[in-house]
Amino acid sequence: VFHQAALRSVPRSVDDPLGSNQVNVTGTLVLLLACRDAGVRRVVYASSSSVYGDDPVLPKVETLPTRPVSPYAVSKLAAEHYCQTFARLYGLETVSLRYFNVFGPRQNPESKYSAVIPRFLAQALAGEPLEVHGDGEQSRDFTYIDNVVEGNLRAMATPGVSGEVFNIACGTRYSLLAIADAIADFLGRRLPRAHTAPRAGDVRHTLAEIAKAERLLGYRPKVDFATGMRRTCEYFVTRFGESR
Repeated sequence: VFHQAALRSVPRSVDDPLGSNQVNVTGTLVLLLACRDAGVRRVVYASSSSVYGDDPVLPKVETLPTRPVSPYAVSKLAAEHYCQTFARLYGLETVSLRYFNVFGPRQNPESKYSAVIPRFLAQALAGEPLEVHGDGEQSRDFTYIDNVVEGNLRAMATPGVSGEVFNIACGTRYSLLAIADAIADFLGRRLPRAHTAPRAGDVRHTLAEIAKAERLLGYRPKVDFATGMRRTCEYFVTRFGESR
């Protein structure tokens, strides 16, 4: 079973911590119980890089202390512990994957909780200023969706990794301003920006160490950031058109 379901937004969890907990923690517990009772062999759980919190140490290694700074991050870490507990107590194999800022085609750009890349693209294509929270120098290890799929398939198929936690990322980071520049370069025009207050619960920088996933899962990111951005921009232009 690939457990991808969640309320996945940090700002949404700040607005509604109880709802985030009910879906991400209680929902995961219910799923684990159902899998245990149904005789499922393995559950691959979609965790998050947010569990590391805002510790300035980079890159993030799986052995670093976890210091979540948002209800979302707390919920993802709690569910990781449930997965490991079920592996120990009940023999249900579990693997937790800490995703780093997944992006790609078909992300929803229309929610107030949308991730930055689809939100920037939607604003650019609508002729609106790009809304940048804070100074825009915060950076993320943006990970194209195909790499995440690869990580999931390997986590399900690889023997001897039950109870483990892995970073799934590319091992590179880009600032929000760099994202804005990449979209502007793709569209071939200048994009105005509107800076707003930093968001509560956000961390300053993320960057993954992926050596453990490489060593134990044979994971390698197959799509680099530039290729992933080009594919994502192409999709959004085709899907939503462009207003100049």
